[in-house]
Amino acid sequence: MHALIVVAHPDQGSLTHSVARHLAGGIAQPGEAHSFEIADLSAEGFDPGFKLADLAAHRRGAPIPSDVAAEQARIDRADALALVYPVYWWSMPGLLKGWIDRVFSNGWAYDDSQGGKIVKKLGHLNVHLVGIGGADARTYARRGYDAAMKTQIDHGIFDYCGAPVVASELLLGSEAAEVSVHLETARSIGRDLFRASSSQVTEIA
Repeated sequence: MHALIVVAHPDQGSLTHSVARHLAGGIAQPGEAHSFEIADLSAEGFDPGFKLADLAAHRRGAPIPSDVAAEQARIDRADALALVYPVYWWSMPGLLKGWIDRVFSNGWAYDDSQGGKIVKKLGHLNVHLVGIGGADARTYARRGYDAAMKTQIDHGIFDYCGAPVVASELLLGSEAAEVSVHLETARSIGRDLFRASSSQVTEIA
């Protein structure tokens, strides 16, 4: 089976990229026939800006822009999608949000053309979310940031498209001991990526 790992961080030496590499390493365990592709949105220069061409495609008045079609093709080749990103202002970075804005388009991720009834089109795609933050878990829980992120990302984006969120995790803290645990957690996510089912949702906060 094949996984697409999407990373949104400009620094190749960041913890975010390390987590993505360890997750990939877990997928590619010896004796497993699984494969992965890492989509580094920053290095690849993906344009997150939603422009008139995207709006025209949304309205079904023009074809999907070629860069968006290429991203959709990458997802179509995958059995699982993993998003690995730093938490900026209690959400995902603008680069990743713009990728979703453009790529998860009307007619491909969902269909709202049938008299107001939304047809969810990504029920076949298992999603794994790995957010990396500096604040501690008590801060997220006390302020309700963890619940807010699940509402807007897990439910607001992926449930809207029918894509089951199999794992939704926050790796919090950046001390050396915490980093070591995060990397092992990422490798474990990779090892279990194709063992999990949509009925087994893992949450770490």
